Amino acid sequence: MHFNIWGAFFLYMEVIEFIKYFEKWAPPGAAWDKDNVGLQIGSPKTKITSILLALELNKKVIKEALNKNCNFIFTHHPFIFKPIKNLNFSSDEKSQIIKELIKNDITVYSAHTNLDFTKGGVSFKLAEMLNLKNIKFLELEEENQYKIAVYVPNKSLDSVADSMFENGAGKIGEYENCSFRTLGEGTFKGSELSNPNVGIKNNFEKVQETRLEVLVDKWNLNKVLNAMINAHPYEEPVYDVYVLKNKNINYGFGAIGELEKSMNESEFLGHVCKSLKTQNLRLTKGKSSKITKVAVCGGSGSDLLFSAISQQADAFITADVKYHTFQDAEEKILLVDAGHYETEIHSLDEVKKRIDKFVRENKYNIKVYKYSRSTNPISFYNYTGVK
Repeated sequence: MHFNIWGAFFLYMEVIEFIKYFEKWAPPGAAWDKDNVGLQIGSPKTKITSILLALELNKKVIKEALNKNCNFIFTHHPFIFKPIKNLNFSSDEKSQIIKELIKNDITVYSAHTNLDFTKGGVSFKLAEMLNLKNIKFLELEEENQYKIAVYVPNKSLDSVADSMFENGAGKIGEYENCSFRTLGEGTFKGSELSNPNVGIKNNFEKVQETRLEVLVDKWNLNKVLNAMINAHPYEEPVYDVYVLKNKNINYGFGAIGELEKSMNESEFLGHVCKSLKTQNLRLTKGKSSKITKVAVCGGSGSDLLFSAISQQADAFITADVKYHTFQDAEEKILLVDAGHYETEIHSLDEVKKRIDKFVRENKYNIKVYKYSRSTNPISFYNYTGVK
């Protein structure tokens, strides 16, 4: 908390507060294993003045951050992706940018594939931009959940469950605090060295207990287990951890939905250009004369082509499509390469909306800006001489 000369209160949040809030929505554990997400440069204890959002970081983004008094830059593409072997401030642009960031005490945070793979993230926002309805993941992540089953005396059941829920357990789709509870009887006999919470040592005891079962994502497992053990009244809580093969309905790849009204191919392509604010599309024709069901994946999503086909999508919008992928799609699905930047940039609107809400609810004296220019390195040359 800070004061100005007139005695008014100004509230700023620390970087760590932002991270905790944001990562409840897009946890780093949901990202691709080889990705580099999270805090890139800076300190978790830095107080944020204002925030600038950009798809990626360059010198022009830093200049705008300084002009707008932003000491926190959020990017989608990680600034540091590969290991940095040295910092050469004379010739290497990345090194020069790092120097500029440190000199001006600017923090950089990136959310990449965790933002791609989370509900409401990059692909969901792309689907919303196209006005799709009934949006869901095109493919779900799998084998990244566990089930914890713990035996709790009935009087302590709610406190143990609440502690586990508060640390990320029990989330299934749009539901929280999900669990299954089975009443039973536990038995034990403590040794001379024991200090039982129920009954007495050296005595065979019977206790009414409940088997509490909850789901937990792999990145929250240790945190939930520690919370459970700390909240449990027993010296030696009995619990099981099961590896699940389930699909995780909370995280996935791409998105799929339906247009409110079917369009012919020409109408749909115009709709894509208008929605994404682009005049350039690469495509191969599909088999359907009417477009109703549409699959999308922001950025490089060609690997999801056959999922889109198998789910009977009439069109698939993504980017960075290779020549032979277009061949694979020909006469099966309308495959549209709308551009990497063009399919991802709109996700910053969702990020801004959520941060604005958090700032407003906590009465922080912080402004959130989107970079006013484009960081897209690709431009198009239209030559009219070829007929």
